[in-house]
Amino acid sequence: MKKLSIISVFSATVALIACSDVKRTPGHVYMPDMAYSRAYESYADHSNLEEQGIHYTNMPVAGTIYRGEEMPFPVAKDQGTDTSHYFASKQVKSPIDSMSATDAAEAERLYLINCGICHGAKLNGNGPLYKGGEGPYPAKPATLVGDAKYENMPEGQMFYSVTYGKNLMGSYASQLSRKQRWMVIRYIKNQQLAAKAKTVPAAGAAATK
Repeated sequence: MKKLSIISVFSATVALIACSDVKRTPGHVYMPDMAYSRAYESYADHSNLEEQGIHYTNMPVAGTIYRGEEMPFPVAKDQGTDTSHYFASKQVKSPIDSMSATDAAEAERLYLINCGICHGAKLNGNGPLYKGGEGPYPAKPATLVGDAKYENMPEGQMFYSVTYGKNLMGSYASQLSRKQRWMVIRYIKNQQLAAKAKTVPAAGAAATK
């Protein structure tokens, strides 16, 4: 009977210890670098990597871009009265040099929704807000077709203005994605080229008379 009691008490003690949440050290771990990887895992919290002695820059490898980063624009917004970035944007080339008929129709739609109200459906600066000086907006917006200043403006500089805003025009970065902004600019450039193509034969015919 005494033996039975001892066995019962021992069994109960073992069961109690086994079910407890007491943390035990595993002792020596075989190949700890494989058991506890120091590699950065996707979506893991890496805010305290430096504290762990892991130096992770969180920057993409040279020549690559962030996941989900589409058509990056390498020029930051100017601060204060500085205009160096605005002028540097002239060197940025558009990633869209041509569009399919579907994309061209979408670019026109995006222009009419976001830009036409000021710059006009015909890109002549006479949108509903200006309306030949009779609209609620007192100053005429930029004439995108017919004004040499904007016809000669590089695509990168246009993108800078649409992205960060310029003068009285605000930023459209929240309304249009990068791709959509480039599409709208391609649409504007195509309209400018089409307008020039119409004037060249007329000028040539006048010269022969």
